[in-house]
Amino acid sequence: MAPLPLPNDLIPRYRNRLKDEQEALRIAYLATPDARRLLAGRARVVDEALIDLWNELELPATFALVAVGGYGRGELFPASDIDLLILLPGALGIAEEARLSQLVSLFWDIGLEIGHSVRTVEECLSEANNDITVQTALIEARLLTGDRELFKTFQAGLYQHLDPKAFFKAKKLELEERHIRYDETPYSLEPNCKESPGGLRDLQVILWIAKAAGIGDNWAELTAAGLLTAEEETLINSVERFLDDVRIRLHLHTRRREDRLLFDHQTAVAQMFGYQPTATRRESELLMQQYYRSAKAALQLNTILLQNLGVRLFPPPVGATWPINERFQGAHDLLEMRADDLFETQPSAILEAFLLLQRHPELKGMTARTLRALYRARFHIDEGFRADPANQALFLELFKSPRGIVHEFRRMNRYGILGRYLPNFGAIVGQMQHDLFHVYTVDQHILQVLRNLRRFAVEEFAHEYPLCSRLINAFERPWVLYIAALFHDIAKGRGGDHSELGTADARAFCDTHGLAPEDTELVVWLVRHHLTMSHVAQKQDISDPDVVKHFAAVVGDERHLVALYLLTVADIRGTSPKVWNAWKGQLLEELYKATLNVLSRDEAPEPHGVIQERQQEAMRLLRYFALSDTVHEGLWKQLDTVYFLRHSAEEIAWHTRNLHYRINTPEPIVKARPNRNEEGLQVMVYAKDQPDLFARICGFFGREGFSIVDAKVHTTRHGYALDSFVLLDVAGREDYRQLVSYLEHELAQRLCHQTPPEAPPTGRLSRQVKHFPITPEVTIHPDEKGAQFVLSLVAADRPGLLFKIALTLTRHGAYLHTAKIATLGDRVEDVFLISGGDLVSSAGRVRLESDLLDELQV
Repeated sequence: MAPLPLPNDLIPRYRNRLKDEQEALRIAYLATPDARRLLAGRARVVDEALIDLWNELELPATFALVAVGGYGRGELFPASDIDLLILLPGALGIAEEARLSQLVSLFWDIGLEIGHSVRTVEECLSEANNDITVQTALIEARLLTGDRELFKTFQAGLYQHLDPKAFFKAKKLELEERHIRYDETPYSLEPNCKESPGGLRDLQVILWIAKAAGIGDNWAELTAAGLLTAEEETLINSVERFLDDVRIRLHLHTRRREDRLLFDHQTAVAQMFGYQPTATRRESELLMQQYYRSAKAALQLNTILLQNLGVRLFPPPVGATWPINERFQGAHDLLEMRADDLFETQPSAILEAFLLLQRHPELKGMTARTLRALYRARFHIDEGFRADPANQALFLELFKSPRGIVHEFRRMNRYGILGRYLPNFGAIVGQMQHDLFHVYTVDQHILQVLRNLRRFAVEEFAHEYPLCSRLINAFERPWVLYIAALFHDIAKGRGGDHSELGTADARAFCDTHGLAPEDTELVVWLVRHHLTMSHVAQKQDISDPDVVKHFAAVVGDERHLVALYLLTVADIRGTSPKVWNAWKGQLLEELYKATLNVLSRDEAPEPHGVIQERQQEAMRLLRYFALSDTVHEGLWKQLDTVYFLRHSAEEIAWHTRNLHYRINTPEPIVKARPNRNEEGLQVMVYAKDQPDLFARICGFFGREGFSIVDAKVHTTRHGYALDSFVLLDVAGREDYRQLVSYLEHELAQRLCHQTPPEAPPTGRLSRQVKHFPITPEVTIHPDEKGAQFVLSLVAADRPGLLFKIALTLTRHGAYLHTAKIATLGDRVEDVFLISGGDLVSSAGRVRLESDLLDELQV
């Protein structure tokens, strides 16, 4: 049975046929999108080509060609590969093997991506018993052509050896592991529409289990079997069609098997759907909101169906329930309603269910029967429901529970209850934020902030943020902070200032729910000012007494300060793992303590008093090093009041200890040490001043893989630059102590030889910056005293950005005093205090703004 001689036109004939037929399917789909028609159409086109080739090669009648996996279901996405099983009655001979090899090669030659196996029935059953993935693929086997009796024997053997209970357990474990691999959330910035939680795989696993158990092959059959209601069947079909459409469009757009909604593709896919941008939302954001809501529904239906299948396969023993109250009972470790019409006759039981889960830690969730009734009853949450004092009291109780607050609010959001009770919260469910630093949808960010606040209050996590834990446990009625967290970003996406818009929602909630006036005032104030503390800490000079004094006036008292500090830490930590770092935590803690000091006094200290305190403390620290009481005099004579206002006592002592004996040194001095929070380095540079010094230092740090997060630039009375930097290591090196001597030597050498500024290497822009750019902003305005200018800029972060800014300032003759570098994910919001050059004229400031904007363009 040697390979057959083939006509010369066979490969181009089949290749062109497949290409033409698949192109016709693509055109038809884009004209009138119908996912089922396209998926079935491509499977049919491939079926016919494979069968025709099989016949042309005259394969033995005792063989069988079988479609497996998704292809076996009769669904083929535009770029999906084609899984085949060639079923044999026995061992292959050499001649038969040659003919099969010819067949498989032809499959590839005509343009099909084939995944194939060649096995006997016994080999199939052995592989299926050893590998759940193989077993799953074979469950969906469909005969294309060949020996029908052999195929029936294979199917009978497969189901004879299939244990539905073991299969259920294996697929459930596989699902849980997959969810963990994808961060247990459907709300990824770039979700995989097939594999991520809430993706197509979550729906397929239900049908696999149902088929293995002999319950049904499709949603209609599951409805007939009592596992789905008619309403749920409609919903699951709608969700599946949407996810199918997303995956189809991804394949068509990328022309390959791409299942990830990467930033690169989101806009194009949204446009293929026909989404149009609005005044406040990109078309990609509208698409992703629909995706997240569909994925959430898929997760919810997956939970209900898995529970129903579990009960069907593992019936609970008689008498396994126990009463909780007249409305609810426990069923094993799940909460169950006692009457089918409970939520219709007593709608307040909707909220009571979540409260009971908080109060009964032995309960791990709700039964499928209860979840289904809860889902149907969500529409009972209307204006009348929200206005009912009993329901309002129940909702407030959810904030006051000693445990389970975050868990139950997340569960309420997952099942659509939270968005029904708070319609404005419902509007931001699944709303993406393409601001380059939030990595969660608005609703998930809010719940993450709530989680962070609760974590401060849990004893087991007190070691993570000791000050926050101490403050929240001493805070009277901490549940008020949880309400503020729920409302702080609730007005996102409406246009305008969400902090101001959200205050109206917060006030209305507090008033209708009967909060005490002082608690209402605090919640509303926190929503309005939830960005204020991070703005002051990251963009202003918190060593300046006037800055702290002004912030203290905004805060007013210690309760407001503590509340804002806790919410700010929780908020920044809830944006993205990349945004929070120990340096930001240190800044916020320093601002908190400085403000508390001001609030605890009858009046804020004057600048000269602050300077005197810092000098005295610096002298005390110097005595630890056995230095004389006059050691500071030579250096301090060259430093003005601005230096002492901008540096802490500990920094002043460090500078003095290293410089007091070489005040007029001709050689540059560089000293470095680990930052006190053990994250990053502090670096001091002392050298004769020169115009491009800051740019040269920025270039060096950039080339060495460091990011500058804070810079204080000072010129002494005798013409020396005394500059201080805080660096974070973007290269990921852990042991900063080993870097100290290297930095000290290398930077000093570069400054000594006065090498011209060298740009750091340019790196690749992140894909989010590339596809969701932000418009650069540059503003220059006089400071409060009118002596200097505040330069503020917003831009997408990229390697070498600070170096370019420094060079531009040098070209314009601008002198830099301080730099506050705030990096929020891929977004920078930097503030510089500058003077000199041509800044005194408005025309000069306009030229500088224009040149900086040119440098900030991506």
